[in-house]
Amino acid sequence: MELPGNELCSGLIPNNIGGVWGRLDFNSLFKYDLPRLQFQLACIYILTQTFHKLFRLVHLPRIAAEIMAGIILGPTVLGNLNQNFENTMFAPEGEVFLATLSRLGYIFFMFLIGVKMEPSLVKTSGRRAWIMAVITVVVPLVLALFVSIHLDTMLPLYRRPTVRTVIQVQTMSPFPVVALLLMDLEIVNTELGRLALTSALISDLFYTALSTFTSFARLGFISSTAHSKFSVFMMTQALSFTALLFVSIVFLARPFLFKWMIKCTPEGKPVKGFYITMVVALVLVSAILSDSFGLPYHFGPFILGLCVPAGPPLGSTLVQKLDSVTSGLLAPLMATYCGLIIDLTQYSDLKFQGLIFNICFVSAFVKAFVTVIAALVTQVPVKDAFALSFILNAQGIVQMASYLNNTLNLTIDRETLASTTVSVLVISIIITAVIRSLHDFSKTYTGYQKRNIMHSTLNSELRILACVHRHDEALAAIKLLEVSNPTRESPISAYALNLVELLGRASPLIINHSLGQKGSSTSSRSQPTIDTFTNFENHNRGLVNVQVFTAFSLPKYMHQDICSLAFDKMVSLIILPFHRKWNYQGQMILDSSIFRSINRFVLEMAPCSVGILVDRRKLRHTSPVDSAYYRVAVIFLGGDDDREALAYVKRMIYSSTVLVTVVQLVSADDKNSLNKWDAMLDSESLRDIKILISTRDNIVLQEETVNDGSDTASFVQEMQDSFDLIIVGRRHKDLRALEGLAQWSELPELGVLGDLLSSPDVCKPVSVLVVQQQLVQLK
Repeated sequence: MELPGNELCSGLIPNNIGGVWGRLDFNSLFKYDLPRLQFQLACIYILTQTFHKLFRLVHLPRIAAEIMAGIILGPTVLGNLNQNFENTMFAPEGEVFLATLSRLGYIFFMFLIGVKMEPSLVKTSGRRAWIMAVITVVVPLVLALFVSIHLDTMLPLYRRPTVRTVIQVQTMSPFPVVALLLMDLEIVNTELGRLALTSALISDLFYTALSTFTSFARLGFISSTAHSKFSVFMMTQALSFTALLFVSIVFLARPFLFKWMIKCTPEGKPVKGFYITMVVALVLVSAILSDSFGLPYHFGPFILGLCVPAGPPLGSTLVQKLDSVTSGLLAPLMATYCGLIIDLTQYSDLKFQGLIFNICFVSAFVKAFVTVIAALVTQVPVKDAFALSFILNAQGIVQMASYLNNTLNLTIDRETLASTTVSVLVISIIITAVIRSLHDFSKTYTGYQKRNIMHSTLNSELRILACVHRHDEALAAIKLLEVSNPTRESPISAYALNLVELLGRASPLIINHSLGQKGSSTSSRSQPTIDTFTNFENHNRGLVNVQVFTAFSLPKYMHQDICSLAFDKMVSLIILPFHRKWNYQGQMILDSSIFRSINRFVLEMAPCSVGILVDRRKLRHTSPVDSAYYRVAVIFLGGDDDREALAYVKRMIYSSTVLVTVVQLVSADDKNSLNKWDAMLDSESLRDIKILISTRDNIVLQEETVNDGSDTASFVQEMQDSFDLIIVGRRHKDLRALEGLAQWSELPELGVLGDLLSSPDVCKPVSVLVVQQQLVQLK
């Protein structure tokens, strides 16, 4: 007999089988709780992962795989195909274990979401995000109130709480669901993604506060109408205990307990396992207290997660320790469990369930319409406004948890749970498909205007974005900026982007230090880089304008930060650090595949020209012969990238401390292979250099004839001792001068010559700049 909630009366069943040494009866193997639970988890995990792999091919969200796995394993499919298997493997008396695990996973999921949130974004968010967040919460809630009042007059008394609950859940824009969607679409670091994430964060916190207030207001109304001292006492007690829980977490756990844990952890050392265990215990205790005080059981863990200090050591360690098992196994059980306990073939009140479907889809449409209006009012582009409306309508695990909790407390029945589960499945699929059609990911930063050095005049401002991961890369970038010859007639606007890996947070963040912004996640390691660029600006007043940014992001999204900032600031050149580093003895000390991937993505997506800087200054033990001069060479073979490199060198020529050598490599066969247009552009670029030679004494044009790639390699190797910096183009056509070199190239992002000059076998103190001209997409 089923009791209120999810309880069942059943006989005592042993948890464990006797083992292989006992009397093993395979017919009754799955009558034991533990083997059956293990088999259920194995089936759920295998089926979920299989669906996820298949659905990824057609860009369906992960929650679709989780719900479908539950529907397949539940009474809807397997239960109808093989009733005996369903009763044995997924017996009703075994539901309590999966339900407990799913709720445990959701507790830690909400705690980790709180840890990953950046509450400071609420204070620093712009007017646009606030307006959108408030409108998308208040307007749907007000409309929902009028609709529920109207429907109350048309529905039986026992159906009214169900309708109110469904409408209330549909008005949510939960931050966890939006964040997961943006990460899945890989647009979390775009301008659209940041606006959606900030709006969702504000609206989620606002909704949580508003729903908590309305819950106690409803309780107070019931108490006042009951005219009972006991009812008033119960309401007062609930309010007092809730306030006590909130104050204890916010004003005791964060400033004392968490700070104490961090203080007791030496810098660079891992957090002790005892501290992690203590935090896990606090999460469970806060969930118990929240449930006991009449609040949602995830309220306490969520607030506790918000109070965990950002980033390392504590926040990042908690995410590292708990995220895999929580997000990978336990939390997905929530959606799967919902699919597992519903039966889509058994509906007794189709008319009411049709109303539930209408409420779900009409609510989504109304909320999307309100979001579009709010976005257009705040001057968001039309296409982005529609995309934003669908993003903030995303549905996922938070909605599923709300529906399941209301099913367990008998506010809604299993049929309504089935309808709402299907609505979440359908809406999530539609939203993902529509967003992918509205947002062209391949052209996010595509430029139709020419943003490169070649098409900018010598007497105009040069805008350069210098990206760094380490302090020594900042020094190398500044040296390059110095030899770029900033003057009052041709100043340089330098945008320095310090890239920091996002640890323990879900919200990417870009801080503009030039505006005095500070982030809670800023580490002491970043400050020397910021000071270096600031000092460079102070020593070059009127010649250089520097703005320093710090981007906290996951490595796989850092290229989006780079391209987005370059696009916004309309820069002509992005300087990227090479992914390999050497020490003073010439030994390689760093070979980062992550940094290499970032560089390759930027080369593909950049809205302007790109230069990869290979810094070998540490290998120079003695000062160069001409210490007063910085010796630069550019190797010219022809083509877009070589012409861009030559255009950059033209700016350096006017510096009195730079000696420039232009080396043109030619072969008889290559002269015939060039098309007339390229040959004319190359000739025009070289003609400008010849004119400068007649007026300047710090530039030399040297023509070298080579027969094949081996001649080129030998000549390039001889050059390395004579220069401080060699600039080469990245891409070249099939030239006789490069024949045979491509097959030995290990780093295609550097091109043939760049790969040759940056080889780890070369221990010469010469830096290399590999230039790629802007890839202009034609309409």
